[in-house]
Amino acid sequence: MAEKKSGGTTFETIMHDLKAGQYAPVYVLMGEESYYIDRITDYIAEHVLREEERDFNQTVVFGADVSAGQVADLARRFPMMAERQVVIVKEAQNIKNWDRLEAYFEKPQPTTVLVLAYKNGTIDGRKKVVAKAQKCGVVFESKKKRDYELPGFIEGYLKTKQCTIDNKATLMIADHIGADLSRLTSELDKVVMAMPENDRRITPEVVEQQIGVSKDFNGFELRSAIANRDIVKANRIVKYFDSNPKTGSAFMLIPLLFSYFQNLMIAYYSPGGRGENEVARWLDLRNGWAAKEYVLGMRNYSAMKVMQIIYKIREIDAKSKGLDNPNTGVGELLKELVAFIFY
Repeated sequence: MAEKKSGGTTFETIMHDLKAGQYAPVYVLMGEESYYIDRITDYIAEHVLREEERDFNQTVVFGADVSAGQVADLARRFPMMAERQVVIVKEAQNIKNWDRLEAYFEKPQPTTVLVLAYKNGTIDGRKKVVAKAQKCGVVFESKKKRDYELPGFIEGYLKTKQCTIDNKATLMIADHIGADLSRLTSELDKVVMAMPENDRRITPEVVEQQIGVSKDFNGFELRSAIANRDIVKANRIVKYFDSNPKTGSAFMLIPLLFSYFQNLMIAYYSPGGRGENEVARWLDLRNGWAAKEYVLGMRNYSAMKVMQIIYKIREIDAKSKGLDNPNTGVGELLKELVAFIFY
Protein backbone atom coordinates (compact mmCIF):
# COMPACT_ATOMS: atom_id res chain seq x y z
CA MET A 1 0.00 0.00 0.00
CA ALA A 2 1.42 3.34 -1.03
CA GLU A 3 2.37 5.96 1.51
CA LYS A 4 0.42 9.16 0.96
CA LYS A 5 0.91 12.84 1.59
CA SER A 6 -1.70 15.56 1.66
CA GLY A 7 -3.35 15.85 -1.71
CA GLY A 8 -2.84 12.18 -2.58
CA THR A 9 0.86 12.12 -3.54
CA THR A 10 2.57 8.88 -2.60
CA PHE A 11 6.09 8.09 -1.49
CA GLU A 12 6.60 6.43 -4.86
CA THR A 13 5.44 9.57 -6.69
CA ILE A 14 7.75 11.78 -4.65
CA MET A 15 10.69 9.49 -5.41
CA HIS A 16 9.73 9.39 -9.09
CA ASP A 17 9.80 13.20 -9.26
CA LEU A 18 13.11 13.39 -7.42
CA LYS A 19 14.72 10.85 -9.73
CA ALA A 20 13.44 12.88 -12.69
CA GLY A 21 15.15 15.98 -11.30
CA GLN A 22 11.86 17.66 -10.41
CA TYR A 23 12.54 19.29 -7.04
CA ALA A 24 10.04 21.16 -4.88
CA PRO A 25 11.32 24.17 -2.92
CA VAL A 26 9.93 22.76 0.35
CA TYR A 27 9.54 19.23 1.73
CA VAL A 28 7.79 18.84 5.07
CA LEU A 29 8.23 15.15 5.93
CA MET A 30 6.45 14.06 9.09
CA GLY A 31 4.98 11.00 10.79
CA GLU A 32 5.53 8.03 13.07
CA GLU A 33 7.38 5.91 10.49
CA SER A 34 10.91 7.24 10.07
CA TYR A 35 11.81 4.85 7.22
CA TYR A 36 10.13 6.84 4.44
CA ILE A 37 11.25 10.18 5.90
CA ASP A 38 14.85 8.94 5.89
CA ARG A 39 14.57 7.53 2.36
CA ILE A 40 13.42 10.85 0.91
CA THR A 41 15.86 12.93 2.97
CA ASP A 42 18.83 10.72 2.10
CA TYR A 43 18.00 10.77 -1.59
CA ILE A 44 17.85 14.56 -1.64
CA ALA A 45 21.12 14.80 0.31
CA GLU A 46 22.90 12.44 -2.07
CA HIS A 47 21.48 13.41 -5.48
CA VAL A 48 20.29 17.01 -5.73
CA LEU A 49 23.82 18.44 -5.73
CA ARG A 50 27.00 17.09 -7.24
CA GLU A 51 29.61 16.07 -4.71
CA GLU A 52 31.83 19.04 -5.47
CA GLU A 53 28.91 21.46 -4.89
CA ARG A 54 27.96 20.23 -1.42
CA ASP A 55 30.65 21.93 0.66
CA PHE A 56 29.22 25.39 0.01
CA ASN A 57 25.63 24.58 -0.89
CA GLN A 58 24.41 21.80 1.41
CA THR A 59 23.57 22.62 5.02
CA VAL A 60 22.41 20.04 7.59
CA VAL A 61 21.20 21.23 11.00
CA PHE A 62 19.13 19.81 13.85
CA GLY A 63 15.85 21.26 15.02
CA ALA A 64 17.00 21.68 18.62
CA ASP A 65 19.88 23.90 17.44
CA VAL A 66 17.97 26.37 15.25
CA SER A 67 14.93 28.57 15.43
CA ALA A 68 12.28 28.83 12.73
CA GLY A 69 13.68 32.24 11.82
CA GLN A 70 17.19 30.84 11.40
CA VAL A 71 15.87 28.07 9.15
CA ALA A 72 14.17 30.68 6.97
CA ASP A 73 17.40 32.72 6.82
CA LEU A 74 19.38 29.64 5.74
CA ALA A 75 16.80 28.86 3.07
CA ARG A 76 16.85 32.42 1.67
CA ARG A 77 20.55 32.32 0.89
CA PHE A 78 21.68 32.08 -2.72
CA PRO A 79 23.72 29.10 -3.95
CA MET A 80 27.42 29.54 -4.64
CA MET A 81 28.59 28.38 -8.07
CA ALA A 82 25.70 25.95 -8.30
CA GLU A 83 22.15 25.90 -9.62
CA ARG A 84 20.62 25.41 -6.18
CA GLN A 85 21.34 24.82 -2.50
CA VAL A 86 19.96 22.18 -0.12
CA VAL A 87 19.01 22.87 3.50
CA ILE A 88 18.09 19.83 5.61
CA VAL A 89 16.67 20.16 9.12
CA LYS A 90 16.79 16.84 10.95
CA GLU A 91 14.58 16.24 13.99
CA ALA A 92 12.56 19.25 12.90
CA GLN A 93 9.95 18.44 15.55
CA ASN A 94 12.27 20.24 17.97
CA ILE A 95 12.04 23.59 16.15
CA LYS A 96 10.22 26.15 18.25
CA ASN A 97 7.65 28.53 16.80
CA TRP A 98 6.96 26.64 13.59
CA ASP A 99 4.40 29.29 12.70
CA ARG A 100 7.24 31.68 11.95
CA LEU A 101 7.98 29.64 8.82
CA GLU A 102 4.68 30.77 7.31
CA ALA A 103 6.23 33.88 5.77
CA TYR A 104 8.94 31.82 4.08
CA PHE A 105 6.42 29.32 2.72
CA GLU A 106 4.46 32.20 1.19
CA LYS A 107 7.49 33.08 -0.94
CA PRO A 108 10.11 30.30 -0.85
CA GLN A 109 13.52 30.79 -2.45
CA PRO A 110 13.26 29.01 -5.85
CA THR A 111 16.94 28.01 -5.82
CA THR A 112 16.65 26.28 -2.42
CA VAL A 113 15.46 22.76 -1.62
CA LEU A 114 14.41 22.94 2.04
CA VAL A 115 13.78 19.61 3.81
CA LEU A 116 12.15 19.53 7.24
CA ALA A 117 12.28 16.00 8.70
CA TYR A 118 9.68 15.98 11.48
CA LYS A 119 9.70 12.57 13.23
CA ASN A 120 7.63 10.80 15.89
CA GLY A 121 4.50 12.78 15.21
CA THR A 122 2.75 15.21 12.90
CA ILE A 123 2.03 18.91 12.72
CA ASP A 124 -1.59 19.83 13.33
CA GLY A 125 -3.06 19.88 9.83
CA ARG A 126 -5.33 22.78 10.77
CA LYS A 127 -2.37 25.12 11.18
CA LYS A 128 -1.73 27.66 8.45
CA VAL A 129 1.91 26.63 8.25
CA VAL A 130 0.85 23.21 6.92
CA ALA A 131 -1.48 24.65 4.30
CA LYS A 132 1.14 27.12 3.13
CA ALA A 133 3.82 24.43 2.92
CA GLN A 134 1.41 22.27 0.94
CA LYS A 135 0.73 25.10 -1.48
CA CYS A 136 4.39 25.74 -2.27
CA GLY A 137 5.84 22.26 -1.93
CA VAL A 138 5.38 18.74 -0.54
CA VAL A 139 3.78 17.82 2.78
CA PHE A 140 4.17 14.10 3.39
CA GLU A 141 2.88 12.01 6.30
CA SER A 142 4.73 8.75 6.83
CA LYS A 143 2.42 6.37 8.66
CA LYS A 144 3.27 3.17 10.48
CA LYS A 145 2.52 0.05 8.51
CA ARG A 146 -0.28 -2.11 9.85
CA ASP A 147 0.39 -5.80 10.40
CA TYR A 148 -1.61 -6.86 7.36
CA GLU A 149 0.43 -4.49 5.15
CA LEU A 150 3.81 -6.00 6.06
CA PRO A 151 3.71 -9.05 3.75
CA GLY A 152 3.05 -6.83 0.74
CA PHE A 153 5.84 -4.48 1.80
CA ILE A 154 8.28 -7.38 2.21
CA GLU A 155 7.44 -8.84 -1.19
CA GLY A 156 7.67 -5.45 -2.89
CA TYR A 157 10.99 -4.62 -1.25
CA LEU A 158 12.51 -7.96 -2.22
CA LYS A 159 11.27 -7.56 -5.78
CA THR A 160 13.48 -4.47 -6.09
CA LYS A 161 16.38 -6.73 -5.08
CA GLN A 162 15.47 -9.33 -7.74
CA CYS A 163 14.39 -11.80 -5.07
CA THR A 164 11.16 -13.70 -4.47
CA ILE A 165 9.83 -15.13 -1.23
CA ASP A 166 7.23 -17.76 -0.44
CA ASN A 167 4.16 -17.04 1.69
CA LYS A 168 5.27 -18.82 4.85
CA ALA A 169 8.70 -17.18 4.83
CA THR A 170 7.04 -13.78 4.38
CA LEU A 171 4.79 -14.26 7.39
CA MET A 172 7.63 -15.64 9.50
CA ILE A 173 9.62 -12.45 8.92
CA ALA A 174 6.62 -10.14 9.39
CA ASP A 175 5.61 -11.81 12.64
CA HIS A 176 9.14 -11.94 14.03
CA ILE A 177 10.30 -8.40 13.21
CA GLY A 178 7.07 -6.41 13.08
CA ALA A 179 6.45 -2.96 11.65
CA ASP A 180 9.80 -1.29 12.31
CA LEU A 181 10.61 -0.79 8.63
CA SER A 182 14.20 0.29 9.20
CA ARG A 183 14.95 -2.91 11.09
CA LEU A 184 12.85 -4.95 8.69
CA THR A 185 14.70 -3.75 5.60
CA SER A 186 18.03 -4.22 7.36
CA GLU A 187 17.19 -7.86 8.04
CA LEU A 188 15.95 -8.35 4.48
CA ASP A 189 19.18 -6.88 3.13
CA LYS A 190 21.11 -9.36 5.24
CA VAL A 191 19.13 -12.24 3.75
CA VAL A 192 19.53 -10.93 0.20
CA MET A 193 23.30 -10.65 0.57
CA ALA A 194 23.46 -14.32 1.56
CA MET A 195 21.47 -15.50 -1.46
CA PRO A 196 23.38 -17.15 -4.34
CA GLU A 197 23.04 -15.55 -7.76
CA ASN A 198 21.48 -18.70 -9.24
CA ASP A 199 18.77 -19.07 -6.56
CA ARG A 200 16.99 -15.89 -5.47
CA ARG A 201 13.95 -17.47 -3.79
CA ILE A 202 13.72 -17.03 -0.03
CA THR A 203 12.24 -20.03 1.77
CA PRO A 204 11.45 -20.70 5.46
CA GLU A 205 14.74 -22.59 5.67
CA VAL A 206 16.62 -19.49 4.49
CA VAL A 207 14.78 -17.33 7.03
CA GLU A 208 15.62 -19.78 9.80
CA GLN A 209 19.29 -19.79 8.85
CA GLN A 210 19.78 -16.07 8.20
CA ILE A 211 17.39 -14.40 10.68
CA GLY A 212 17.26 -17.06 13.36
CA VAL A 213 13.51 -17.70 13.29
CA SER A 214 12.62 -21.37 13.69
CA LYS A 215 10.56 -22.56 10.73
CA ASP A 216 8.58 -24.81 13.08
CA PHE A 217 8.34 -22.71 16.25
CA ASN A 218 7.30 -19.14 15.50
CA GLY A 219 4.36 -16.79 15.77
CA PHE A 220 3.05 -17.71 12.34
CA GLU A 221 2.94 -21.41 13.25
CA LEU A 222 1.24 -20.64 16.58
CA ARG A 223 -1.45 -18.61 14.84
CA SER A 224 -1.89 -21.40 12.29
CA ALA A 225 -2.23 -24.01 15.04
CA ILE A 226 -4.86 -21.92 16.81
CA ALA A 227 -6.80 -21.31 13.59
CA ASN A 228 -6.83 -25.07 12.97
CA ARG A 229 -7.58 -25.89 16.63
CA ASP A 230 -4.42 -27.99 16.78
CA ILE A 231 -4.06 -28.08 20.56
CA VAL A 232 -0.98 -30.29 20.65
CA LYS A 233 0.97 -28.14 18.18
CA ALA A 234 -0.02 -24.88 19.90
CA ASN A 235 1.09 -26.11 23.31
CA ARG A 236 4.35 -27.43 21.85
CA ILE A 237 5.10 -23.98 20.39
CA VAL A 238 4.26 -22.18 23.64
CA LYS A 239 6.51 -24.60 25.54
CA TYR A 240 9.32 -23.91 23.05
CA PHE A 241 9.03 -20.16 23.56
CA ASP A 242 8.93 -20.60 27.33
CA SER A 243 12.10 -22.73 27.21
CA ASN A 244 13.86 -20.40 24.75
CA PRO A 245 13.02 -16.85 25.91
CA LYS A 246 15.53 -15.25 23.53
CA THR A 247 13.54 -16.46 20.52
CA GLY A 248 10.33 -14.68 21.46
CA SER A 249 8.02 -13.85 24.33
CA ALA A 250 4.57 -12.74 25.27
CA PHE A 251 5.50 -9.25 24.16
CA MET A 252 5.66 -10.58 20.59
CA LEU A 253 3.03 -13.31 20.66
CA ILE A 254 0.22 -11.51 22.48
CA PRO A 255 -0.03 -8.62 19.96
CA LEU A 256 0.08 -11.17 17.13
CA LEU A 257 -2.81 -13.17 18.59
CA PHE A 258 -4.75 -10.02 19.38
CA SER A 259 -4.40 -8.87 15.77
CA TYR A 260 -5.58 -12.25 14.50
CA PHE A 261 -8.70 -12.41 16.64
CA GLN A 262 -9.50 -8.75 16.10
CA ASN A 263 -9.45 -9.32 12.33
CA LEU A 264 -11.38 -12.55 12.80
CA MET A 265 -14.16 -10.61 14.51
CA ILE A 266 -14.20 -8.13 11.61
CA ALA A 267 -14.32 -11.05 9.13
CA TYR A 268 -17.68 -12.15 10.56
CA TYR A 269 -19.18 -8.98 9.11
CA SER A 270 -17.89 -9.53 5.58
CA PRO A 271 -20.78 -8.48 3.31
CA GLY A 272 -19.60 -10.61 0.40
CA GLY A 273 -19.70 -13.97 2.20
CA ARG A 274 -17.18 -16.14 4.03
CA GLY A 275 -15.13 -17.47 1.15
CA GLU A 276 -11.39 -16.80 1.09
CA ASN A 277 -11.54 -14.23 -1.69
CA GLU A 278 -14.47 -12.37 -0.14
CA VAL A 279 -12.83 -12.26 3.29
CA ALA A 280 -9.53 -11.16 1.73
CA ARG A 281 -11.24 -8.20 0.06
CA TRP A 282 -13.08 -7.29 3.26
CA LEU A 283 -9.89 -7.37 5.36
CA ASP A 284 -7.84 -5.70 2.61
CA LEU A 285 -5.51 -8.69 2.35
CA ARG A 286 -3.33 -9.48 -0.64
CA ASN A 287 -5.21 -12.59 -1.85
CA GLY A 288 -7.44 -15.47 -0.86
CA TRP A 289 -4.49 -17.43 0.51
CA ALA A 290 -3.87 -14.73 3.08
CA ALA A 291 -7.47 -15.09 4.31
CA LYS A 292 -7.29 -18.87 4.72
CA GLU A 293 -6.70 -18.76 8.47
CA TYR A 294 -9.60 -16.37 8.99
CA VAL A 295 -11.97 -18.66 7.12
CA LEU A 296 -10.74 -21.56 9.28
CA GLY A 297 -11.12 -19.44 12.39
CA MET A 298 -14.77 -18.67 11.60
CA ARG A 299 -15.40 -22.39 11.26
CA ASN A 300 -13.68 -23.25 14.52
CA TYR A 301 -14.70 -20.35 16.78
CA SER A 302 -18.04 -18.66 17.25
CA ALA A 303 -18.29 -14.89 17.21
CA MET A 304 -19.13 -14.94 20.91
CA LYS A 305 -16.04 -17.04 21.67
CA VAL A 306 -13.87 -14.67 19.63
CA MET A 307 -15.13 -11.72 21.65
CA GLN A 308 -14.34 -13.58 24.89
CA ILE A 309 -10.86 -14.42 23.60
CA ILE A 310 -10.19 -10.76 22.79
CA TYR A 311 -11.10 -9.78 26.36
CA LYS A 312 -8.86 -12.58 27.68
CA ILE A 313 -5.92 -11.46 25.54
CA ARG A 314 -6.25 -7.94 26.97
CA GLU A 315 -6.23 -9.39 30.48
CA ILE A 316 -3.16 -11.53 29.80
CA ASP A 317 -1.40 -8.59 28.15
CA ALA A 318 -1.94 -6.47 31.26
CA LYS A 319 -0.69 -9.27 33.51
CA SER A 320 2.39 -9.81 31.34
CA LYS A 321 3.25 -6.16 32.05
CA GLY A 322 2.90 -6.66 35.80
CA LEU A 323 -0.62 -5.32 36.36
CA ASP A 324 -2.45 -7.29 39.07
CA ASN A 325 0.10 -10.04 38.68
CA PRO A 326 2.74 -10.38 41.41
CA ASN A 327 3.99 -13.89 40.63
CA THR A 328 2.81 -15.56 37.40
CA GLY A 329 5.55 -15.88 34.76
CA VAL A 330 5.17 -15.14 31.06
CA GLY A 331 5.25 -18.82 30.10
CA GLU A 332 2.40 -19.66 32.45
CA LEU A 333 0.38 -16.70 31.19
CA LEU A 334 0.75 -17.91 27.60
CA LYS A 335 -0.33 -21.41 28.60
CA GLU A 336 -3.34 -19.92 30.37
CA LEU A 337 -4.25 -17.93 27.27
CA VAL A 338 -3.92 -20.89 24.90
CA ALA A 339 -6.00 -23.07 27.24
CA PHE A 340 -8.73 -20.41 27.31
CA ILE A 341 -8.73 -20.13 23.50
CA PHE A 342 -9.27 -23.85 23.04
CA TYR A 343 -11.60 -24.50 25.94
